[in-house]
Amino acid sequence: MRHGKYPLLLAFLLPPLAIYGYFVVSPYAQTFLVAATDWQGLSPDYNFVGLDNFKRLWHDEYVWNALLHNVWLLLLLPVLTIALSLFLATMLNVGGRGGRGTVRGVRGSGIYKVVYFAPQMLSVSIIGVLWTQIYDPRGGLLNGLLRAVGLDGLAQVWLGDPNFAFWALLAVMVWSNVGFYVVLFGAAMQAVPRDIYEAAALDGAGRTRTLLRITVPLLWDTIQVAWVYLAIIAMDGFAIVQIMTRGGPDFSTDVVGERLYDTSFGESKFGYGSAIGVVMFFLTLSITVLALRVTRRERIELS
Repeated sequence: MRHGKYPLLLAFLLPPLAIYGYFVVSPYAQTFLVAATDWQGLSPDYNFVGLDNFKRLWHDEYVWNALLHNVWLLLLLPVLTIALSLFLATMLNVGGRGGRGTVRGVRGSGIYKVVYFAPQMLSVSIIGVLWTQIYDPRGGLLNGLLRAVGLDGLAQVWLGDPNFAFWALLAVMVWSNVGFYVVLFGAAMQAVPRDIYEAAALDGAGRTRTLLRITVPLLWDTIQVAWVYLAIIAMDGFAIVQIMTRGGPDFSTDVVGERLYDTSFGESKFGYGSAIGVVMFFLTLSITVLALRVTRRERIELS
């Protein structure tokens, strides 16, 4: 019976692995080959051009502009999302104070968790369309609220002004990701003994000091995972950009994923678009490894 389990395991594992290899791994491998050609996507004819696509990419100012926006997302999205998520998770789980130094979540924390997590139940397309309507300069909710409280001067063409469009998209990306990490950090906090928080409260530690000196060190492994996932999202950003601005206005919200899409499907330059994809693959992989190494710390064991 012991030797008979391996054929059974292979019978279950080989079909899904074969499907994954054919539909996921194989297209990735083909991308490396296509990147060395001048294939236009609609013809079976193509020529091998070697590294010409990568040389051209090095001098493409539109790709560099898009990459700069991805770098800004990489710097801002993880920091803002993690900081806001930690603050909200702390308030919902250990932000309240009871008698004799007892620590608990704020009143109604269960309802708040549902509200914060709600964006996770929406697809990216719905989020994009929803916020496009909110940012609408004429009948949008945001400008409507500003005018309702007498702040007409702050009303803007949010997605039509190069000075505001990128920051408007960043706000949407933070909003759409915060809820998930509030729940993730909240679950991690449940594993921290309440005695630690209660001892800190009795010693007079405020919420900010407790967050920085207790919560962050004890949740560092979870924060590290969040940082890696958000870094990958920042290096992508394609879906929300494509739905809301398509890289405009005046390329002020362009990201590398959008540049790849426009080059491949808009200009029918699949070889050059594949070269952009190959570069992004190695960039994302390098950033992920770097994030894991930079955020690595000694594990804190709780007894």
